Amino acid sequence: MTEKTEPKFEDAIARLEGIAEKLESGEMTLDESLKLYEEGVRLSQTCAKRLEHAEKRIEVLMRSNDGSLKTEEADEELKPRKKKGK
Repeated sequence: MTEKTEPKFEDAIARLEGIAEKLESGEMTLDESLKLYEEGVRLSQTCAKRLEHAEKRIEVLMRSNDGSLKTEEADEELKPRKKKGK
């Protein structure tokens, strides 16, 4: 699986669940288990990045103080701002 063909978030989660079930079964060879484990790590990293991106977009939306709801596309460099008065 290359970065160009990353699965949708929901598909990646479903695949991770399948990988976990296969690994827990203990019915695979060591090499097969390692290959699945490596795939699981890559999928986990992909999901974590997507969740982080979604969290940043939500933070941007919640920061609108003038009563309007506005979203901005989150950049990799976008960092949560410090809340004033708290």
